[in-house]
Formats: sequence, C-alpha cells, structure tokens
Amino acid sequence: MNGLLIILSGPSGVGKGTVRKVLVQDESLNLAYSISMTTRGPRNGEVEGKDYFFVTKEKFLEALQKNELLEHARFVDNYYGTPKDYVQKLREQGKNVILEIETNGAREVIEKTKGDKGVISIFIMPPSFEELRSRIEKRKTEPERIINERLEKAKKEIGIKDFYQYSVTNNTPEQCAEDIKKIIVEHLK
Repeated sequence: MNGLLIILSGPSGVGKGTVRKVLVQDESLNLAYSISMTTRGPRNGEVEGKDYFFVTKEKFLEALQKNELLEHARFVDNYYGTPKDYVQKLREQGKNVILEIETNGAREVIEKTKGDKGVISIFIMPPSFEELRSRIEKRKTEPERIINERLEKAKKEIGIKDFYQYSVTNNTPEQCAEDIKKIIVEHLK
C-alpha cells in the first residue's frame, strides 16, 4: 500500500522545518522527508542530500523542462522544486512522505493530486504576526529588505490557509507536531 503524502506549508519563518524535525523522530509514523531541489546556497548547518539537493540554475531549469518536478516555485531570486520520482519511490515503499514547501508549491501539488485520498494538506500558522517577524529576525541569515519581503508575502499566504484541509498553529514545535501527528494517525486508519 502506498504511503501518504503530507503537505506541510505556511509562511516563511513559521517553523515548518523545526516542526518536521520533531515529527520525523516519531518512528510510529513511518515518515520520510521529501528533499527539495533548490538553486539557493546552503544556510549554516544545511547538508546536501539531507536538507536540500543544491543545484545550479541550469540543472534546475533542465529538470523543469523534462517535467521531473512535482511542483516548483521561484522565491527571492531562487528556484525550489520537488523531484517527482523521489517522492513516488518513497510512497511506493510505504513511507508517509512529508513535503515541506512554500504556499505556491503546495497549491500546485494540491491541484495536481486532487482525488488522491493519500494526500493531506496542512497549513502551519504563526501564533501572531509579531512572533513570525521575531522568528525570521532571529535567524540572522538575511538583510532587512529580504525580511520585509518575506513578511509581506506571509500576510498574503495567511489569507489562503482555508485552501488547505487543516490549519495548525505553531505555538511550540512540540505542540504543533503533536497536533499534526493526530491528523496523520486519523488518515492512517
């Protein structure tokens, strides 16, 4: 039996990656992380083939042209996308695949997978907009201009949360992961 495809999305800085890391520690969920391809450089501590597949713009555009991506998006001068074959192989192995992506990519996957009962879409909300700003600033990875771009985009993204099957607030990564676990377990029944 194929595993689930669990779409985790939400605004930049909401804690998608941190929540995902808490979730995958729960072996009972049989989770696998879908690694995305990106043209941006690695952030401090990110590992090739674990956090992302870091590729050149040329290689990314070639994969796009060959229809090898489940979704793709361009954000802040970089491309992001999900390799189709990678996700499909994991699901065929019975793994429940977590796809941690931004909202445009999530919408693309949701549209492409309509009718697939094994797909769950979850929007992660910040406890407040002020807390979202604080989380992005604490990263200390981007200049003020980029932070402001991310926050403007976040305002629009929060407005589409009802497009998803579920919305979960990330007060703490542990609480958010527990709420998401309950959703996954319900779909595994």
